[in-house]
Amino acid sequence: MTSSDATALSTHGIDEAARRVGRSHVGDVAGDARVALVCAKFNGGITERLLDGALAGLDKSGIQPSTVTVAWVPGAFELPLAAMRLAESGSVDAVVALGAVIRGDTAHFDFVAGECASGLQRAALDTGVPVVFGVLTTDTVDQALARCAEGDGNKGFEAAVTALEMVDLLRKLPGATPARTR
Repeated sequence: MTSSDATALSTHGIDEAARRVGRSHVGDVAGDARVALVCAKFNGGITERLLDGALAGLDKSGIQPSTVTVAWVPGAFELPLAAMRLAESGSVDAVVALGAVIRGDTAHFDFVAGECASGLQRAALDTGVPVVFGVLTTDTVDQALARCAEGDGNKGFEAAVTALEMVDLLRKLPGATPARTR
């Protein structure tokens, strides 16, 4: 299943839910977040386009380029370790993992895509730092190219904005206070 207008949250859905409960939280874009972008070199032509989209999303959200870190890893399988290291460092508020795993004729896709997703989720849960999955998992190169084209549909752009929303939301939620705001 993919996102479409038929599955999108309605324009009044969040407000309606807030009226029906005691408390409701939603993240806005945290314009002061320090973000790391971890990029896979394998399928680098795709990753480069995702990176361009992510940087455009951060720029549009008011993030200063000097607060952004970019780290390059060999491939998608290595993204979780670098993401975990950055998340643990205390030097960033969010990590965005960017890469592309394109299905081929072997089971390689299944192992790499699944382990990458699991590792990135583990990094987020273990550290409490948003680690956003900006890794394309497609059947074809054409599908990957469509998801990293310039404009609104660039998944790197979406991943960067998601990271900023998560930073803001976690700052609003009760519980442990991020080290930066203590």
